[in-house]
Amino acid sequence: MTPPEVRWAGPRALLIQLESLESVLAVHAHLQRHPLRGQVEVLAAAQTVLAVFDSGASARAARTAVAQLDTSPATDAAPVGDPVRIEVVYDGDDLAEVGRLTGLDPDGVIAAHTGQLWTAAFGGFAPGFAYLVGENETLTVPRRTSPRTAVPAGAVALAGNFSAVYPRRSPGGWQLIGRTASRLWDLERDQPALLRPGTAVQYVAVRDSVTVSDPETGASTPTDTPEVTGHSLEVVAPGPQSLIQDLGRPGLGDVGVSKAGAADTASARQANRLVGNTPGDAVIETILGGLTVRAHGELTLALTGAITPAEISTTNDAGGDSTRTAPMCSPFALHDGETLTLDQPDAGLRTYLAIRGGIDVPEVLGSRSTDVMSGIGPDPLAAGVDLPIGAIDQGRTVGAAEPSTLPDAVRKGAGTPVILRITGGPRHDWFTDESQSAITSQIWTVTAESNRIGVRLATGEKHDTENHEPAEPLERLTADELPSEGVVAGSLQVPPSGLPVLFLADHPVTGGYPVIGVVVPDDLPIAAQLAPGTSLRFEAMDPETLQPLTKTQTPITTRSS
Repeated sequence: MTPPEVRWAGPRALLIQLESLESVLAVHAHLQRHPLRGQVEVLAAAQTVLAVFDSGASARAARTAVAQLDTSPATDAAPVGDPVRIEVVYDGDDLAEVGRLTGLDPDGVIAAHTGQLWTAAFGGFAPGFAYLVGENETLTVPRRTSPRTAVPAGAVALAGNFSAVYPRRSPGGWQLIGRTASRLWDLERDQPALLRPGTAVQYVAVRDSVTVSDPETGASTPTDTPEVTGHSLEVVAPGPQSLIQDLGRPGLGDVGVSKAGAADTASARQANRLVGNTPGDAVIETILGGLTVRAHGELTLALTGAITPAEISTTNDAGGDSTRTAPMCSPFALHDGETLTLDQPDAGLRTYLAIRGGIDVPEVLGSRSTDVMSGIGPDPLAAGVDLPIGAIDQGRTVGAAEPSTLPDAVRKGAGTPVILRITGGPRHDWFTDESQSAITSQIWTVTAESNRIGVRLATGEKHDTENHEPAEPLERLTADELPSEGVVAGSLQVPPSGLPVLFLADHPVTGGYPVIGVVVPDDLPIAAQLAPGTSLRFEAMDPETLQPLTKTQTPITTRSS
């Protein structure tokens, strides 16, 4: 038995490199049946398994156990349950091209596709998207050289030795051979994903016309506004983007669903603590000011996160208005009929508003958080929406004022770069020695294209140089294509441009670009508060001790077993 190669993917995650898809499925199935202590997520991909843990201590303990796993393909492996029947109209735009690439005519492609049993190997890319592997490799074809900007929902496609169905309209580079009306993702089902790892699939050719509606609503919350029966908070104006967030929905990476949740969990927890809620109660996350809300009933609120001037307005009996300032990081009352308006932050990006009792909207997959990438969870807030307030736990008391969680570097503005700690990424060795050093020696700038999916960075200047030399994009050692593999929040993924993207709460569960480093989880709340134009630099840490690497150590080259 050859022991697997284990690479750190941040201080709380391990990327297990394996020799074959069969070994991937065997290790994934073992970790699903026999989870290691502290294991919160295990995600299979083409050549790797990503295991995520609740703490660094759990990850360190798991590293030894993982290195001793039997990676031999299971001899008794069999698909789970009866095959799922997927009816397909074979009229895809690339059907003839697939015939040319495989040496089959279109009828031969259809016969090969329907004449074998397929098995869902792993998920990713989008909720409900499953990579299916067949019984033979007759239909192995490359991706298109130029990806389509939009692939319709229900498209049946091939790429490499995989087949898949696109659950919703999205960009994609797979070869399209047909279409189906089967719903791969439907939140109305007890199990929203039609296909999970291990599910068997039988494609069936049909000639009848199939109309496939674009299931955007299959990946989002029903838009019905909950009936408001008690106290509520009315959205008068939502600002640029206001979302309902809690602590997210972990453990669903296998079906393409990221954890999501508050981008700055430290501030969200603080807001809930101040009003006497549980840490996971739903709050409002808003950016760049502009949010105005009105109280219906007597409410207790708290503002945390970005330092945001806020004003409470009251209309008196004579029709005149009076105002008072709402404090930061301290509970305050918003009386019946009063409005609260947030101005643009003086420092930071994301402000959190908690209401005693929590925002009581329906849960989706166990969470009230909005995932902007997948469209899962409550819709972004809009003017006129009334948010119901949950029951108040009288055993939980309102807190006292606390210091802000916003770090000093963010408060000081662009004059002082914000420092984020990173550990070596699982693919740091895909980069030149110069780039492995440059990730920490250069100053980077946050761009306006950043969002909850990721912080996009541009080059600034080299660090600790008197002549302010410009920084350079990162360079790879190889032009090889990286098979998609699991990624964690905090990953610094580097696309061909050489400019890193720092993944935040709504990041995709898998990625096809190499990850050079991973931001330490405790620093992700800081990353979530970096407004466009903010300068930052990275400090390399040992993944096991989280102590700074010494001057004699190459910044990102700490290796796993």
